[in-house]
Amino acid sequence: MSNLQPINDRVLIKPLKENEKTAAGIFLPQTAEEKSDKGEVVAVGPGKLLDNGSRAPMSVKPGDKVIFDKYGGEEIKINKEEFIIVSEDKILAIIS
Repeated sequence: MSNLQPINDRVLIKPLKENEKTAAGIFLPQTAEEKSDKGEVVAVGPGKLLDNGSRAPMSVKPGDKVIFDKYGGEEIKINKEEFIIVSEDKILAIIS
């Protein structure tokens, strides 16, 4: 992957693949699959610029597994890999 550095409070996330079959063993066609709402943080911006000129620290870091708002980001492809760029406030939780 090329060097991609998000700006401000943006976060670059690699979506985690969801199971392609149900618990009963039924395979789901790609059209029936929901968008993933889980992913791994790949890169983070420097933080939101505050009114006083300082930056708010980011609450996530590369390597964190997160749950994010399914419809809150911008989907992009880099070298045929899918990523999502979201604002930090669209990240709902860190998975530990």
